[in-house]
Amino acid sequence: MATRDLTTENFESTVLESDAESGIVLVDFWAEWCGPCRAFAPIYGAASDDNPDVVFAKVDTEANPDLSGAMNIRSIPTLMIFRDGIGVFSQAGALPRRALDDLLGQVRALDMDAVRAEIAAQQADASTSATTA
Repeated sequence: MATRDLTTENFESTVLESDAESGIVLVDFWAEWCGPCRAFAPIYGAASDDNPDVVFAKVDTEANPDLSGAMNIRSIPTLMIFRDGIGVFSQAGALPRRALDDLLGQVRALDMDAVRAEIAAQQADASTSATTA
């Protein structure tokens, strides 16, 4: 499966309303001038071909500086992974294929009900802390 180009206009709809069978969206933040980004591109492309149930997307940080800023991208390449619209991973640096495959397996294995419960608990704690301060 080919990677999708994301922009400010289609980022949210792609991540939140993914048509991926698995609900998983990987986003590679990159730039043409970035050597590590160019080295990671064939690994990312091959993983995309091998995982048709996952959306593999790319954000050109030069063409989309507002989106890159909004996502707090400070170094490229940066890989972010969303599952069911929830950010579950973010890390700068190119990954070898074996590490990318392992990471994808970990994301597939996540118990998303437990993830949502943890987020709700953190939000409740933050809300309680804000009202008592």
